[in-house]
Amino acid sequence: MARYSKKAQEKVASAMHEMKEGKLVSGKSGKKVTNPKQAVAIALSEAREEGAKVPKKKSATKTVAKKKKASGSKTAKK
Repeated sequence: MARYSKKAQEKVASAMHEMKEGKLVSGKSGKKVTNPKQAVAIALSEAREEGAKVPKKKSATKTVAKKKKASGSKTAKK
């Protein structure tokens, strides 16, 4: 399991608190964040920008490649 720095943990805690109070907003759109997963993602992104020890994000290309590979193997069995 990934280890996060103390700074990143504090950032996530404060973001969750803001979300529960209804004060956390997303970046460009400025809409209120209501999903806890989105709040955590925002907090980790901000912590990453500040230089905290946060594991790298999974790239979308790897995820798409895995899905294609998985769906391709299922069709081969038929």
